[in-house]
Amino acid sequence: MITLYGIPNCDTVKKARVWLSEHGADVTFHDFKKQGVPADAADRWLKAVSWETLVNRKGTTWRKLEEAERAAVVGAASAKALMLAQPSVIKRPVVQWADGTVTVGFNAADWEQRL
Repeated sequence: MITLYGIPNCDTVKKARVWLSEHGADVTFHDFKKQGVPADAADRWLKAVSWETLVNRKGTTWRKLEEAERAAVVGAASAKALMLAQPSVIKRPVVQWADGTVTVGFNAADWEQRL
């Protein structure tokens, strides 16, 4: 089973969901806005990829944070706290593949090999 984490109105998440559907993948969608970010999932992601990859520092949510809040994100623990409090700061989509690997963002060529 593949789990795709994201926000339904995000363009990249929309593309990813369409792509997975077109390729017949069995996917569960986890909506950050409605379901929040599971702390155990955030821990798995941070073990698989760096916090710098997970935190979207180019996005609107990051830019709207106070300077002190941005400056406080200096490692995995502080990044996790921010992601749990502000799910929109997470780069999307985050995908947990059937084999347990985690990817961030949409890359059709890479995903083709995973299916």
